[in-house]
Amino acid sequence: MPKRKSTFAGTSMTLYVKNMVCDRCIRVVTQELENIGLDVRSVTLGEVTLTGNSRDLPMEQIRKTLGENGFELIEDRKARTIEQLKLAIIRLIREPGDRKLKYSAYLSKELGLEYHYLSTLFSSVENVTIEQYIIRQRVERAKELLKYGEMTLSEIAYELGYSSVQHLSNQFKHITGLTPTQFKRMTINMRNPLDHVS
Repeated sequence: MPKRKSTFAGTSMTLYVKNMVCDRCIRVVTQELENIGLDVRSVTLGEVTLTGNSRDLPMEQIRKTLGENGFELIEDRKARTIEQLKLAIIRLIREPGDRKLKYSAYLSKELGLEYHYLSTLFSSVENVTIEQYIIRQRVERAKELLKYGEMTLSEIAYELGYSSVQHLSNQFKHITGLTPTQFKRMTINMRNPLDHVS
């Protein structure tokens, strides 16, 4: 018997969720929350809007359901900012727009906060700079594109905003210990899930 959706006319609450990095994550979170009888208004990367408020919603059950699927409810404002920052970086690397736009300007605009604040917060919590995190995400994307085998190294370097193939190769080797060519020849998959890149 299907569970009845909760209805709280006119009220809604936005929850922030860690480890949502792809469209599949959106589908899983939507389905799982609907399965426990919640009225899901919208789900985007890192955010879920539900009908109701914190007093009416089964917060413990929501935490448990998310946890069972590899997600985590973010209830601290700083942690929420960090997660939004990571998602903005992943979007930037996977859907490159203006390659001339500086990362700092893009991130400040996306989060509506000064870059210095974001940089200090990120480093203090993650023990890695934003720049280092961006490099690691770019290398993960390069691994993915190399494994697909549909693009040349020059095309990958351009796609990821590198000034040259040599620049990409140097960063790739620094992070992985292998050149892109050595990595491509390997048969085992050394890619990391995006939410485990730090």
